[in-house]
Amino acid sequence: MPNHTADAVVIGAGVIGCAVAHALARDGLRVAVVAREGAPGLGSTSASSAIIRFNYSTLAGVATSWEGKFAWEAWEEFLGGPDDDGRVARFHKVGSFCLDAPGLAPEKVLPLFDTVGVPYEVWDAATLRERIPSIDNGRFYPPKPVDSEEFLADPDGELGAFYMPEAGFVDDPQFAAHNLATAARRLGATFFFKATVTGVARAGGRVAGVDLADGTRIDAPVVVNCAGPASSRVNALADDGGDVLGDFNVSTRPLRNEVHYVPEPPGYSAGRVAGPVAADLDLGTYWRGTPNGEILVGGTEPACDPMHFVDDPDDFNTGVTEEIYTAQVYRAARRFPELTVPNRPKGIGAVYDVTDDWIPIYDRTALPGYYVAIGTSGNQFKNAPMAGLYLQRIIAASENGLDHDTTPVTVDLPHSGQTVDLSAFSRRRVINRDSSFTVMG
Repeated sequence: MPNHTADAVVIGAGVIGCAVAHALARDGLRVAVVAREGAPGLGSTSASSAIIRFNYSTLAGVATSWEGKFAWEAWEEFLGGPDDDGRVARFHKVGSFCLDAPGLAPEKVLPLFDTVGVPYEVWDAATLRERIPSIDNGRFYPPKPVDSEEFLADPDGELGAFYMPEAGFVDDPQFAAHNLATAARRLGATFFFKATVTGVARAGGRVAGVDLADGTRIDAPVVVNCAGPASSRVNALADDGGDVLGDFNVSTRPLRNEVHYVPEPPGYSAGRVAGPVAADLDLGTYWRGTPNGEILVGGTEPACDPMHFVDDPDDFNTGVTEEIYTAQVYRAARRFPELTVPNRPKGIGAVYDVTDDWIPIYDRTALPGYYVAIGTSGNQFKNAPMAGLYLQRIIAASENGLDHDTTPVTVDLPHSGQTVDLSAFSRRRVINRDSSFTVMG
């Protein structure tokens, strides 16, 4: 097969890979994107809840998500034009509330909002009942197995919440990735679909491109691993005697999870396109409304539930299981006593690419020219526009001789006035003990 040449190869065409490709192409690089799937966004991106919210456990996380919101609000402008069919994905600003619970405690989160300038409201128990009339705001913490007697115990007090009026969701995560891919193509990026990377080439002590299963070689001085759940496999291809893998203090693993669709509680959308997004670490669940009168229900990895890590990100059940459906939907029903629980589950199983502390790695590696945007599944969809910018800045600085490990790249964010030190997303960082250690990040 003929060789191809590029300035940078991006491995993966999910929302993160397409965002990185777009940012690099916008910087003038000739970009080649390699993806195992047949189109952009068909991997874990297609199963994303696509929530736009700002509650994270770190200042960098809050500032990144808040800055990203402005890109989603002006999505067509950010892309430089619409998709091929004249449309772009839509951001529905329906608001989001987080129930008081450890991991999302207001005394930890709200000072970060104050620093960044994220608007919010504090709801006491009475206000929460007024704003969300169908909710049971009892305190049940900690989350308990749904088949235990403790799960049915009476609540111990009442909960309030904090509310983010600027939050919401994107209506089609796969189409959002397609938008980014189209924008990257307009800037000259080339996409290789149904292509599997079998090797990461080296020459002269640095990365030199990638080899594909069909015999194609793409020569490039920069390779970016955005392979989602397959990211650890790609890192292994780049490794030579531990020089890449041995340099990571934070690891990634593919984790199977599920989301389920059920009819929304009576009156939840209240005549709007959908009801608000919500995080409920008190019971161990989250949900968001949909434009068709349902709510999408997922889990927040409570300690009482097993984690379903998989060995092979290509071999997992894409359907739903009775075990996880019952756990997640029964928790939502405990919060909404009038919620209808269908006998037949409706949802999807997917695989997240998660780090030890659920904070992504946006970084260089010990192999010159080899970069990573990994550990992003579950909570980084909203940050894709910023992830592309962060990788572009790290790559540009590193390829011009800066040692990002000793002199971290910083990015000034115009909307908040914050300067983000990108070492917050380093592969060498100390595990963040302030993390929620859940999908909330």
